[in-house]
Amino acid sequence: LMAIQLSTVVRNARLDAIETAIGTAAVVRIYDLTAGAPADCSASITATTLVSYTLASDWASAASSGSKAFSSTPISGTASGTGTADFYRVFASDGTTCHMQGTVATSGADMTVDNASITSGQTVNITSWSITDGNA
Repeated sequence: LMAIQLSTVVRNARLDAIETAIGTAAVVRIYDLTAGAPADCSASITATTLVSYTLASDWASAASSGSKAFSSTPISGTASGTGTADFYRVFASDGTTCHMQGTVATSGADMTVDNASITSGQTVNITSWSITDGNA
């Protein structure tokens, strides 16, 4: 049996559909690692919110070559909590409907920040974030 393979055009369309489904002015929150990431986006959160961002209306670039990234990085925010960044969630503009979660670190994670050791009041910059569609 052959694995399913999709064209780059289809992969890009799937990625662009993510931004469309989440909508404008999405909210991103970074959480601390004490409780660990929930099993999935629908699971409740017990972790501390370290920093929250409201993204621009068009918050991600158009997908290209099967990959999609945040527009206008770095994205800066002021920390409201203290801890070590572990995971993030992307919410609709209501701040409660979670659509995506992933890992956060200074390198080698789904989202890259300038400093994973966060103190309340500190400026925290998202320096990069991207997702790549499989099935190439």
